[in-house]
Amino acid sequence: MKVVATDLDGTLLRSDGTVSPRTRAALARAEDAGATVVFVSGRPPRWIDVLAEEVGSHGLAICANGALVYDVRRREVVEEHGLPGDVALQVARAIRASVPGATFAIERRLTFGQEPSFRGTWPAPDGTVVAELEELLAEPVSKLVVTHPELDAPEFIERAAAVVGSLAAATYSGHAPVLEVSRAGVSKASALAALCGSLGVDAHDVVAFGDMPNDVPMLTWAGTSYAVRNAHPDAVAAATHRCASNDEDGVAQVLERLFP
Repeated sequence: MKVVATDLDGTLLRSDGTVSPRTRAALARAEDAGATVVFVSGRPPRWIDVLAEEVGSHGLAICANGALVYDVRRREVVEEHGLPGDVALQVARAIRASVPGATFAIERRLTFGQEPSFRGTWPAPDGTVVAELEELLAEPVSKLVVTHPELDAPEFIERAAAVVGSLAAATYSGHAPVLEVSRAGVSKASALAALCGSLGVDAHDVVAFGDMPNDVPMLTWAGTSYAVRNAHPDAVAAATHRCASNDEDGVAQVLERLFP
């Protein structure tokens, strides 16, 4: 294998958010064998910075479900595929009309913004921009984040995603009522394919790991793919193989076999 592509939360990272010593050693073993290790995450760049020591020698990570390629060591976005602001506003208005009570936030490169009424499942970072929807979407965004204070996750995601249609790409990656919307055609797979193309690597030389619906395009695209034991059924169906859970160092177990 020439490229190792792995999701982070629920896949590579343990439930406490750490990289185990065994996993750290397995990633280093793959790199020492000549493979390129790429983190491919729904996380925004600021949530990748804490893993700077774990990023491979190239220093790059794919963030925001494929919208951003980020140089972790330089703290710099090197490639962006943003959702145009007018399209994001059209999507947001359609969701709000279909699912009253939905609230919105945005990721724009290194900036987070939210409506005053937005209540995320995580603390708002320092420097958060708080503004009305029209102001937040006056420019392209890396990702539009939508949540609901009352509906459960399956109902909200089904209803909200249904109105996105072909305007954009909608996915989710957790158990909370949170939908993530990106530019049409943008996914973890699209960004990974482009990065691999720049390296001269075909899909059959890529092994990918994931656990959630936002990993499905990547798991389908890679020549070899693994869903961890704790994965969502959609990820299991998309992957060519299964491996142990994130808390059992499932990714490390596979890499130890691939790079003995």
